[in-house]
Amino acid sequence: MLDWLTGTAFTVADTPTSRAELLGFATGVLNVWLLARQRMWNWPIGIANVLLLMLLFWTAGLYADAGLQVVYVALGLYGWWAWLFGGAERSRLVVSRTGAREWMALAGSGVLLTLVLWLLLDRATDSTVPLPDAVTTALSLMATYGQCRKRVESWWIWIAADLIYIPLYVYKGLHLTAGLYLVFLGLCVFGLRNWQADLRRPAAARPAAPGPAPATT
Repeated sequence: MLDWLTGTAFTVADTPTSRAELLGFATGVLNVWLLARQRMWNWPIGIANVLLLMLLFWTAGLYADAGLQVVYVALGLYGWWAWLFGGAERSRLVVSRTGAREWMALAGSGVLLTLVLWLLLDRATDSTVPLPDAVTTALSLMATYGQCRKRVESWWIWIAADLIYIPLYVYKGLHLTAGLYLVFLGLCVFGLRNWQADLRRPAAARPAAPGPAPATT
């Protein structure tokens, strides 16, 4: 199975594209589109996506990104639970803003994680891009935390990460993945506008019944 996934699906500009990268493209686009629309199915599809990306990044030498996917699986399971039961009185979670203390904790954690990963990748691996790999890893974890808690500002963090990811993947020869993150960038703008619109709705218009509830359209 691993040999089939890492095998070449097609070639673009003399650069082979693996089946894992192709499937990662498809599941990634679907995942972010569902996330932008607050659909619960984004979580299982997102977990499948990160498993594919784990394989892809490891074979490309992006070790921090590969390791990050393991964390994403755990965060995906947590986010799935939080969207269903993480609101008041175990109700459905609704879109909210990031608090000042949260921002301070996120910023501090992001800087610390970037420094630790940068040193680790630079000294303990053969990574050719230790700093951008570390920065995008930290930004992605910050954004995923916000996504799990439905913080509207998580989209801004994803946009910042995507603006680094796109040239990074082009440099590493992952052209289809770079194209995927260009699509992600557009979907992030869509998601930001969609969540901001939901945030502006009166609280009474955003139901939060106990237990699982269908997402708003």
